[in-house]
Amino acid sequence: MSKKTTIPEGRRRLAAVIREAGAIVRIADAERTLDVSRTAAAKLLSRWSGQGWLRRVGPGAYAPVSLDSLFSEQVLDDPWVLVPTLYEPAYIGGRTAAEHWDLTEQIFRDIVVMTARPVRARSQERDGAKFTLRHVRANTMFGTRSVWCGRTRIAVSDVHRTIVDMLDNPELGAGIQHVDDCLASYFGRKDRDDERLVAYADRIGNGAIFKRLGFLAERRSGNTVLLDACQERLTQGNARLDPALPCRRLVTRWRLFVPESWIPTAPA
Repeated sequence: MSKKTTIPEGRRRLAAVIREAGAIVRIADAERTLDVSRTAAAKLLSRWSGQGWLRRVGPGAYAPVSLDSLFSEQVLDDPWVLVPTLYEPAYIGGRTAAEHWDLTEQIFRDIVVMTARPVRARSQERDGAKFTLRHVRANTMFGTRSVWCGRTRIAVSDVHRTIVDMLDNPELGAGIQHVDDCLASYFGRKDRDDERLVAYADRIGNGAIFKRLGFLAERRSGNTVLLDACQERLTQGNARLDPALPCRRLVTRWRLFVPESWIPTAPA
């Protein structure tokens, strides 16, 4: 007579929660699946974490631990799934989105996240992955696309918003030289949409975007319609091509201070 294998009750409850929650288990997932109070759900997740079945990846958020990752610093196959849990409302942007949309061949170690939540530390490490955070206003959370990692939906800036965000803050694009390279790639794409670039920049409302875009586009593209749109939107005062670089030469046409090395190919 064969002996029936019985799965311990605690293991069955954990499996049920993971099955319903997916890649990231939250307190609300355990509360809903097991029909227990929030306090009881939090205690269960903490206990399972202490037993090594879950790993805490953020406040009230846990990742299931497989047997082959019990001694690893990273238990998630794709750390992108942490973004909605830890930073929502948020989207992946900047150089990370540029890499996703094939605007660049460079590979970056960090994940750039644009979030409407308050940002206390601009650099955070979760489950072995490094996140670079940038606070944005809630009313500028537009121009994104949804991508799926398993059952987790993640917002990523579309290719046009990616360019505009990097022009708004070149640091997000790993510096203005890389931003310029990404812009050149964008100009060569079939889905290039100059009108959308301008519309997105209008909504963000930073005049420096048009100064940088006009200056760089004039060097890269012969599209006078785009250049005229940038000229029409030039604001008073002068901006810097990249605030992280010494920009001592003023290009009056674009009201833009640029580094000396950019002058030979820049129109006066």
